[in-house]
Amino acid sequence: MDFIFMLTRDDRTVEDCLDLVELIRPVGLKHVGFKDVGISPDVQKALTRAIRTAGATSYMEVVSTTPEACLASARVARDLGVDRLLGGTQVDEIMDILDGSDTRYYPFPGKPTGHPTRLGGRPSDVEAHCRDFVARGCAGCDLLAFRATEADPIDLVKAARSGLGPDKYLIVAGAIASPERVRAIEAAGADAFTIGTAVFNGSYSPNKGSILSQLRDILADCGAEGPMAPRPRPGQSASAGT
Repeated sequence: MDFIFMLTRDDRTVEDCLDLVELIRPVGLKHVGFKDVGISPDVQKALTRAIRTAGATSYMEVVSTTPEACLASARVARDLGVDRLLGGTQVDEIMDILDGSDTRYYPFPGKPTGHPTRLGGRPSDVEAHCRDFVARGCAGCDLLAFRATEADPIDLVKAARSGLGPDKYLIVAGAIASPERVRAIEAAGADAFTIGTAVFNGSYSPNKGSILSQLRDILADCGAEGPMAPRPRPGQSASAGT
């Protein structure tokens, strides 16, 4: 399972994100992202370049709360050349914006609202949305499972997996702050997860003091080392989604 380190705290990109990309280089992260709020366009451009130079796949997650702002962020992601755009619900419009680019799209299933974002909707809603995403050509989804207000988070992960099928990429984002949650979403069928705030406030590994230690522990818990090696599901190769 892939770990996507988000250079974000409290749903905003941290201002010293460029310094952090250099700081975390020894860990060798392969997936690094940021959100569409908190830094200027010039810093977004420099950050995307820095992530690419570090050899990682780049992600931008949309947390803007109006349709117009979400579409504007999609245009920014396209122009930046971000590898993967996460979030938003305007699927047709965003797919049109990204058409012809190399940016792959992973919308929010369910009923996301507000900032910080909360997720309404039942498992049946999430499954139906994910089936629709597949039909519209999306690469997968970005599920805010532990921000759920109406359903059990793990039930939502299982529903998303069912709706996406075995070959699309299921990212679980938001409030994944413990090894127990990492294990739970892996067992439910997630391909990847994001963590930002829990690294910066030290809550993932509360007995350790450095960001690098937090990151290494997360990598170990998601199968980059140790016993939790990723296992391909039927119809999915071991390298799928990387």
